Amino acid sequence: MTLTRSSRLRAAAALAVLTLAGCGQPAGTPAPEARTVASVHQATPRAVTGTTVVAAGDVVCAPGSPATADSCQQRATAALVTSLKPVRVLALGDLQYERGALPAFRRAYADSWGAFKRRTRTVPGNHEYNTPGASGYYRYFHQQPPGYRAISIGSWRAYLLNSNCTQVDCAAERAWLRRDLEAHPTACTLVAMHHPRYSSGPHGSQRSVTGLWRTAYRQHVDLALAGHDHLYERFAPMNATGQRRADGIVSFVVGTGGASLYQRQSHAPGSRYFQAGSFGVLELTLGDGEFAWAFHTLDGTVRDGGSHACH
Repeated sequence: MTLTRSSRLRAAAALAVLTLAGCGQPAGTPAPEARTVASVHQATPRAVTGTTVVAAGDVVCAPGSPATADSCQQRATAALVTSLKPVRVLALGDLQYERGALPAFRRAYADSWGAFKRRTRTVPGNHEYNTPGASGYYRYFHQQPPGYRAISIGSWRAYLLNSNCTQVDCAAERAWLRRDLEAHPTACTLVAMHHPRYSSGPHGSQRSVTGLWRTAYRQHVDLALAGHDHLYERFAPMNATGQRRADGIVSFVVGTGGASLYQRQSHAPGSRYFQAGSFGVLELTLGDGEFAWAFHTLDGTVRDGGSHACH
């Protein structure tokens, strides 16, 4: 069954780089109110009002690891997250290096990104499974395997997926995803998983998640978030098999949460913006029928921003 949705598409945002002068200082726990963010890099600027979400993955170094310019910057990214005052934080896997052990979560993750644990929703990465069954991850975040679920964020439905297909039955996960999408038609939906379908980094585009992407594309999902490669990259709307499509999924790789940074290894199809020189987080404003994004780096710069209509 195919979801019934309006077929009207709005023109995609024209995109470039926007520089701002500084990010705010860490603030207290925010109230869950809507927030308005002006969309940027458009011929006709438009404000997007909605729920503020911050996303990143590949976050916390092993306990005791020293912070350097290009590694172990989880405290700095945590301060950046706090300054943006999100209603929700989406943590995109590989949250605690190297093994995702429970004592490490309780020491290092708790000391940084643990500050907003109650607002955080997570997906497991491959490093979490370096502890058998990802038991440290599941215990720290009070979850149960197989680790995928659906939640509501404002008017959006968000699917938090487990893309470790050697550890979980991804065929069963795809079937669940299809059923839930059909049962809960909404104007805008997103999927979040650790492994990116498309990436120009060393790990590259992950064919193992093609099935999850195919299900998401056929059911008109609007937005996909991932980590795994330690970089930031945005892609044009794509289907699951490497073609740009007007009705495709806009996707982001946000592996810049603090652990380390990688370099570009290829030019994946559909890549529209790439940076691997700075840690940072992706701020999303999830509105009614549209979304806006802004990638913030630690130096107070928005490196990439824009808005897009839902299908």
